[in-house]
Amino acid sequence: MSATATIQVKQIDHVTLIVSDVDASRRFYVDLLGMNEVPRPGFDFGGAWFQAGATLVHLIEAHEDSGPAGFPDGILKKSSRNHHFAFEVQDARGAAEILKSLGIQLVADAKTRPDGAIQVFIADPDGHVVELCTSNPQ
Repeated sequence: MSATATIQVKQIDHVTLIVSDVDASRRFYVDLLGMNEVPRPGFDFGGAWFQAGATLVHLIEAHEDSGPAGFPDGILKKSSRNHHFAFEVQDARGAAEILKSLGIQLVADAKTRPDGAIQVFIADPDGHVVELCTSNPQ
């Protein structure tokens, strides 16, 4: 690959997840994390799209032509050092306390990265690992 490649990535456009239950995922991404459901094209399979700022999450409801829903627990260890994606939040430590007060099990409790950012890890209804982070804590 040439060091003079002409393609320049600007940002991640969206993350796509295969889910087993769109309504359960809607409760997680909209009701718990505060994303907004946005219009989705008229695909011939179930799903939903959610947005927060420029961040988009596209859900595909598992069907015969999709991959399997969720995180492969039998293959991967669910941890902060495995497959995950991250959302920036105002206060990751505060988010961890809210999640715990709601009885939501954390994959990894709030901790400080070596660069000072705060991270907490949870799992969505299908076991996808989600990081909530605060890059510049006050």
